[in-house]
Amino acid sequence: MFTGIIQAVGEVAALERRGDDARLRIRTGDLPLDDVAIGDSIAVNGVCLTAVELPGDGFSADVSVESLDRTSLGGLGAGSRVNLEKALTPATPLGGHLVSGHVDGLGTVVERRQDGRSWRFTFRAPDRLARYIAEKGSICIDGVSLTVNGVDGACFDVNIVPHTMDATRFGGYRPGQSVNLEVDVIARYLERLMLGDRAAEPGSAGMTREFLARSGFRAD
Repeated sequence: MFTGIIQAVGEVAALERRGDDARLRIRTGDLPLDDVAIGDSIAVNGVCLTAVELPGDGFSADVSVESLDRTSLGGLGAGSRVNLEKALTPATPLGGHLVSGHVDGLGTVVERRQDGRSWRFTFRAPDRLARYIAEKGSICIDGVSLTVNGVDGACFDVNIVPHTMDATRFGGYRPGQSVNLEVDVIARYLERLMLGDRAAEPGSAGMTREFLARSGFRAD
């Protein structure tokens, strides 16, 4: 588990394709690794990865086919900047929200604009994730824990303060760029629990208006 508070911005040293998956080599920069061992988890742009090598200036991790398909990691190359966070411990201050490092899908930067001393970013989420994103709820974007300011269909906006612009990759975001999204874990489990026995049915589509109507929910 993670908090969504970025500890350092690292750099990709190499992305080596190995058949259908890949080996990712990260230089961690200011992120101390003295307490990291082989097998420990580190989030890279919000993706939980397992350290398999610790050469001294960073770490290497294997990236599965699922992660390459579901996240933006496959598009990284040597020199790409990445947000880094080590896994939390019982003594870690929970300054953000509980983040699993399990990316739900790719979002897209729609707009960025100055908003006082901060920046307002608008993102578009995949349609299938829109129902999990709520005004003043939590969302994780490339590993950064953020509060949703407003929602309009599958689009939502967040406010980025100057510190976050400087301490993460947000300063380089431009419209059209892909970002990793992780919705609040409570929303995912709540939907699954509400399905009850129906969750065991093959091809279950999740929460729908029809299901809610059958369960007694009325929109009016």
